[in-house]
Amino acid sequence: MSETPKTRETEWPAVESVRADALEPKTFAETPRVVPHVYQAIANLTGKMAKEGIAKDRKNLQQGYQFRGIDDVYNALGRHLADEGLCILPEVLSREVTERATQKGGVLFYVVVRVDFSLVSARDGSMHHIIMYGEAMDSADKATNKAMSAAYKYACLEAFCIPTEGDNDADHQTHEVAAVITAQQAADLLALAEEVGVGQAKVLDWLKVSDAKEIKAADYGRVIKALEKKRAS
Repeated sequence: MSETPKTRETEWPAVESVRADALEPKTFAETPRVVPHVYQAIANLTGKMAKEGIAKDRKNLQQGYQFRGIDDVYNALGRHLADEGLCILPEVLSREVTERATQKGGVLFYVVVRVDFSLVSARDGSMHHIIMYGEAMDSADKATNKAMSAAYKYACLEAFCIPTEGDNDADHQTHEVAAVITAQQAADLLALAEEVGVGQAKVLDWLKVSDAKEIKAADYGRVIKALEKKRAS
């Protein structure tokens, strides 16, 4: 008589032998993640600049303070950007220009730019955007260049936490802007001009300005005096 084959039972591990943490869901920190290279490059560059820094070796000639120029930033970052495969690409989003008078009667161009700097990884194409403003003044055609340089410089100083260790830099010079009269003074002056029959247009033309708010504070007293003298005559 043949024997009935025995059924092989599956051997399950004892409940107490199973690790308790194997049954728990993984936390966010334990979940494997792929970090875009652009952030790794920024972190690496920040670490390098923390060791090197950029000294404030340049001096503002008018106010006497020390500063770090745009060329200092270019020289310090250039090779590290190349090593890390990181590109900084600027795009000007807006530009505002205002003409201001100097105390000596000249003209200054005051420019404010809003720039979007794209930090792009050359390895995986990942990117991060930094919006920065730059402002500068110049008596010729360099105000926009200076404002762009200022925006780039401060975007890099802040993005890479760079510690402290020519003329194209906005910090290199300080321009003295002539003070202008207040809105109330402008209203009083123009009202007096109308009262004595001179007219607003003639006063503005005499002072070589297009708007009363551009009248210099230094001119206000003598204009008022002249108009009052005419009223009294």
